[in-house]
Amino acid sequence: MQFRASDRRRRRWRSVSAAGLAVAALTLSACSSGEGGTASNGATAPAPSAPDAKVTVTPNESGEVNPATPVVVKVAGGKLTGVTLTNTAKGNTVKGEIAADGLSWTSTEPLGYGAVYDLDAQAVNPSDKQTEQKATIKTVTPAAQAYPAMIPAPNPSATFGVGQIIGVSFDQPVADKAAAEKALKVTTTPPQQGSWFWIDKQTAHYRAQTYWKAGTTIKLDANLYGVNLGGGVYGKTDRSATYKIHDSWVAKADGNSKQMQILHDGAVVNTMPISLGKDSTPTHVGPHVISDKAKEVLMDSCTYGLCPPAAGAYKATEYFAERISNDGEFVHENPGTVGQQGNSNVSHGCINLSPENAEWFFNNFNLGDVVEVTNSGGPKLPIYDTYGDWELSWADWQAGSALR
Repeated sequence: MQFRASDRRRRRWRSVSAAGLAVAALTLSACSSGEGGTASNGATAPAPSAPDAKVTVTPNESGEVNPATPVVVKVAGGKLTGVTLTNTAKGNTVKGEIAADGLSWTSTEPLGYGAVYDLDAQAVNPSDKQTEQKATIKTVTPAAQAYPAMIPAPNPSATFGVGQIIGVSFDQPVADKAAAEKALKVTTTPPQQGSWFWIDKQTAHYRAQTYWKAGTTIKLDANLYGVNLGGGVYGKTDRSATYKIHDSWVAKADGNSKQMQILHDGAVVNTMPISLGKDSTPTHVGPHVISDKAKEVLMDSCTYGLCPPAAGAYKATEYFAERISNDGEFVHENPGTVGQQGNSNVSHGCINLSPENAEWFFNNFNLGDVVEVTNSGGPKLPIYDTYGDWELSWADWQAGSALR
């Protein structure tokens, strides 16, 4: 077969065109990256480096901090690998825990007053590059520390009557009573409304609106460590106490009838003749609470300033005695006044009973049980006189709270 010259030129153009396309394709391929970031020379492009982990500490280093405030270390862009917080002077390490996600660390015990702590925290970013953060933490130095004594003193084996007053007595004056009161938490089971009353600048008492319900459990938590009580005074420690209220025992002593009714859980179970204070030394009127008891008590009028040879001075041992106020009032045996019991008031302010009735009373009445005195001719029991708290109306009692 013969070809024309024009046919040969077309075939040559097609061949050149195909070769040109192949070269172009090769050129484009050489200028683009392949899979896996391979460049034209076959090298892998470097991945961008991750930023350093950023560690922050709270509280920061500005000023003195409250030792009750937890120290918290947080990290952004990484995870914590270790944190130590060390008392500079003592060398002991503060306990703390790193969260499960590795993003924070929190101290789990309080710091000390007037101390310096060195903090060292380590963290890594996603590229395992380590970051270290150091800080110095200084805690506040109080002018004084107030210790909270519990009222009554905690005794896990004791139970108390429905009139028992609870409270806290500080060994330092409290200028900021509201701050102290906010730190005092009372929980009652079953729930009962209650309120604090400041007896003086160092003592606060707590009571319910009415007597406690029989069987009540009272939990007092004094969360005072680190609390600024004003005037440079801080709470020295946290304390707690639990009080159990037993069944209800209330005695009603009437100065007119010279009889005392005994109520157990609201029901009259006994009545006994009594002799209250004579006109010159009348028994305080109102609710009294038993604060102490002993089978033998030496009663000495000198303890409240009436000493021999002053008229009316006395010193004698009495039996089956239960204290109902701090100025010398007791319920006790007095064989010498049995003839007056039930018909006249001749004591120095105590409630006199026969030996038999005094022993019965002693065996049934205990700390916190109530003795209500009426028609005695005496003044009201002072609120501070262990325990005159129930003399106040509920409205007046609530007015004694620093948070009202």
